Amino acid sequence: MFLKSVLTAFILLFACTIAKAQNTTPEKFISDTLLIIKKNPAKGFHNDYILFIPKGAPKGKKLFLLVEPNNTGKLSDSIEVHTEHAIHLASKSSVGNNISTELRIPLLVPIFPRPLKDSLMYTHALDRDVMVEKSPILKRLDLQLLAMVEDARTVLASMHIQMETKFFMSGFSASGTFTNRFSFIHPDKIQALAIGGFNGELMFPVKDLRGVPLNYPIGIYDFNKLFKTKFDEASYRSIPQYIYMGKLDENDAVRYDDAYSESERRLINNYIADNVQQRYLACQRMYKEHNINATFKTWENIGHWTTGQMNLEVIKFFLAQIREWQQATGSR
Repeated sequence: MFLKSVLTAFILLFACTIAKAQNTTPEKFISDTLLIIKKNPAKGFHNDYILFIPKGAPKGKKLFLLVEPNNTGKLSDSIEVHTEHAIHLASKSSVGNNISTELRIPLLVPIFPRPLKDSLMYTHALDRDVMVEKSPILKRLDLQLLAMVEDARTVLASMHIQMETKFFMSGFSASGTFTNRFSFIHPDKIQALAIGGFNGELMFPVKDLRGVPLNYPIGIYDFNKLFKTKFDEASYRSIPQYIYMGKLDENDAVRYDDAYSESERRLINNYIADNVQQRYLACQRMYKEHNINATFKTWENIGHWTTGQMNLEVIKFFLAQIREWQQATGSR
């Protein structure tokens, strides 16, 4: 009850901000705004999502929406727990919030559950278990996220904020893994992405490794069967990516059953590498061999966390993408 009251007060506080922003200035928002958009199964999403609009976000010009998947960091059957963490991510503590605030672009954070009762289903990393799930709340979270993006366009348009067709994505740790996997499934939707702290393991854009099939989420061997479409390698190659890891980061999701099955773990350890940093090097080699448009950055003396300097580099990356887009389209 206390948590629910805190969340309600938090939302009401931002509701007042929304009214003030809309009535006071027609050009831009004068203070941060946070909306919790309720689930809408008729529109294709069975979970709520957060829309954060930073102070200074301009009206009347097209912007890129930024999407950062939620990552509670623990299992819980309480949706209030996941909502609280998603609010904190959207409004205070995340690489995504830093990007949104500095570049003055809206940020969308889904409130996807990570249920304790289905402890092997790592929803926040978009693992295989959730991609074959059939229950409405958890089925095809990638498609639910796309439906949220489309709904957010309508919400933002009502506030005189227009969005470009494609969107940015950012993620760290599990949300970085989610972003990496999502980008393989929907590369045509993403303008650019940045991911970090992802236990060194990225999806490979190949069907097999030394003759061993690589199923999702390690590779694309069963991609067509799982998603009923071919992997769009050309679109994936065209996405500008900024991929970063701390040199001291040993956070290894491969060791845990909720992240990978025993067969997946054995394949990764035997055919890619059995530790985080060596996997990270193997992923770099694979992406370069296949001409993936990725810039890799390793940060000295950094573990499984980010710093202000790291966040600044991510912000600069997305700013460069905005400027390139403006030059290519002649927009300002």
